Amino acid sequence: MGFHDFVLLFCSIWCVFFVGSCSAQLQSSQTQVLLQLKKHLEYPRQLEIWRDRWTDLCSISSSGQVNVTCKDNFVTELSILGDKPTKGRDFDGFAIPNQTLSDIFSMDSFVATLARLTGLRVLSLVSLGMWGPLPDRFHRLYALEHLDLSSNYLYGSIPPKICTMVNLQTLGLGDNFFNGTIPNLFNSSSNLSVLSLRNNRLKGPFPPSILSVTSLKDIDMSSNQISGILQDFSALSSLEQLDLRENKLESFLPAMPKGLISLFLSRNSFSGEIPKRYGQLNGLRKLDVSFNALTGTAPAELFSLPNISYLNLASNLLNGPLQSHLRCSSQLIFVDISYNRLVGDLPSSLSTRSETRVVMSDGNCLSGSAQHQHAVSYCTEPHVKKKSYRVGIFVGVIVGILLISVVLALAIVITCKKFFLRGVSEKHLLHKTVQDSSYAPGFSSELVTNARYISETAKLGREDLPTCRSYSLEELKEATNNFDNSTFVGENIYGKLYRGKLESGIQIVIRSLPVSKKYSIRNFKLRLDLLAKLRHPHLVSLLGHCIDGVVGENNETNVFLIYEYVPNGTFQTYLSGDSPGKVFKWSERLSVLINIAKAVHFLHTGMIPGFFKNRLKTNNILLNENWMAKLSDYGLSIISEEADACGVKGESPNSWQMKMLEDDVYSFGFILLEALVGPSVSAKREAVVLNVMASFNSEDGWKQIVDPVVQATSSKESLFVVISITNKCISPESWNRPSIEDVLWNLQYASQIQATADGDHRI
Repeated sequence: MGFHDFVLLFCSIWCVFFVGSCSAQLQSSQTQVLLQLKKHLEYPRQLEIWRDRWTDLCSISSSGQVNVTCKDNFVTELSILGDKPTKGRDFDGFAIPNQTLSDIFSMDSFVATLARLTGLRVLSLVSLGMWGPLPDRFHRLYALEHLDLSSNYLYGSIPPKICTMVNLQTLGLGDNFFNGTIPNLFNSSSNLSVLSLRNNRLKGPFPPSILSVTSLKDIDMSSNQISGILQDFSALSSLEQLDLRENKLESFLPAMPKGLISLFLSRNSFSGEIPKRYGQLNGLRKLDVSFNALTGTAPAELFSLPNISYLNLASNLLNGPLQSHLRCSSQLIFVDISYNRLVGDLPSSLSTRSETRVVMSDGNCLSGSAQHQHAVSYCTEPHVKKKSYRVGIFVGVIVGILLISVVLALAIVITCKKFFLRGVSEKHLLHKTVQDSSYAPGFSSELVTNARYISETAKLGREDLPTCRSYSLEELKEATNNFDNSTFVGENIYGKLYRGKLESGIQIVIRSLPVSKKYSIRNFKLRLDLLAKLRHPHLVSLLGHCIDGVVGENNETNVFLIYEYVPNGTFQTYLSGDSPGKVFKWSERLSVLINIAKAVHFLHTGMIPGFFKNRLKTNNILLNENWMAKLSDYGLSIISEEADACGVKGESPNSWQMKMLEDDVYSFGFILLEALVGPSVSAKREAVVLNVMASFNSEDGWKQIVDPVVQATSSKESLFVVISITNKCISPESWNRPSIEDVLWNLQYASQIQATADGDHRI
């Protein structure tokens, strides 16, 4: 037997005897994703068994806390049970030490990583301290059949796109902090069988679309603030468990399917009589309608249902006698009819002396052996408050309050008139408050004057920088040696730039620009205060301003804006090769793009309705001493009219780069294009750029136009993710462009692919 024959025989025997372990071995990219998830979750002790990328994570025996199941080299099940406490309900949207993950945790980044486990069918991440809104992109886990994210600190709306996960059978989002209304998530084609939204802060009506999901077996929406009227549930032929207790529902009790096993409707505001059809639910084992406002008699049929074991009718307005020969099911072990308006004798079948059945009947008007009862008159008199003599008093109080309010209002109006006539002659404090073309549509005086509408500000504040304040002109002159020519940095459409140094030693950049004539100084200060509240790690921070009545060449008032100094120049400089000291390889370019995408996402969502028209260009991306990217010139459209009036020197205001400046995603597309091919190509005419984008679709085409540095340092898969999203961003049709959130997700995905490829090369 030759050597080659021997090797072939050995390999065949190896595969026969070790096929189990061979088939279970994960792809390196899947292992890398799991290790990245471990990092995102901040290395919980439950995942200490995931040591490194050489550990066979599929072969580790499952425990009660961690389970990884694999098939065909892909992860199909991931279950992690953490130990983060969830008892505290004082969560306000920020990280809590020892309860949630830290304030650097990002649910967006976590889900972006998780979405790479495309074969995942079962996902259970319970009590891990995850916090933040649940990203809409969760639907990218299209193969999921069972999803459980209960007992975390997730808040915001439930993503509507979950309804596109057609394979989903179990959805568990209970014990979180979701708020808002429940969207119409599902339709008749859904395969959902278990839906748990218990113990959240959900409001609004019960979503009627759920009533079309005939596959549902278990619905739990208890302990929320769901209100309104319930419709007929009888179409849900598979429904076995329904729990809507502790909400604000106020309809009559709805019809239920015959196969129902457990029904919990306590602590709502249901009224009317208990439907007779409930006495025909022969599969019913548990019924709790306590703490409502139900009236009428207690249906005898409920007590004799063949499978009933738990019956709670307490704290309602049930009245009349119980049947003297009431028959109880042999399965019935708990009955509570206390605190109603029941009269007559307590039936012998409900004797409190029974050893096999617990019966609670206090607070009624029962006779015989029943204890702690009211007098019969308490239950027979109409329990309507005598309001007649109180109505007059009530009306009198209301009229008195109205008169006093009118007098006070007149006094305030007169006082305000006298005050404002002294100095403020504007019709409104904020000119064109609702649809001012100089800033995002929807800004109102309330939004401009009320800083609490800024989200994330406290969490993302820069502790290494001073808070924004007003500076005197003398301080700025001292910082710049009286605006000496040596401190002059440059000029763009927003005005001149100077570099300086404060007395505290902090280096700054000062921008001088004219104040728009349509704003008063007081109005302008409000807008500056709003801009100053935008603090984010990837935004160049506004440190202060000076508007001490400086007069410009045309008798106009100028304002000086003081920004932090960012030392390493613009991203465009390095992409064009004008700075010989640094070459940005592909992974570094991705890092810059992700940083700026995060900044733009913050500008869009950090305030309602958001800052748009942010003049996104590579020469507005600055790099600090650690090569972290920061966006400059953002939000200036709310204080300057120049952006709409003209372009940068040499750039026509009607040029194709400028004509859709209001669409940040469109502008960001050209930043992506420059990162791929360099600024020389992206600065050409529109037709040329469109031809360039068409070249990406051919093998030879993209190799001819993509920057050689990018080609030499990127994996093809990572590169094509960015090319794809770039194509979408610069689509001529605005409806076809992605959201900035989708752009960020794709960039993070491309970065993770590249990190995996770089790791493989290092092995």
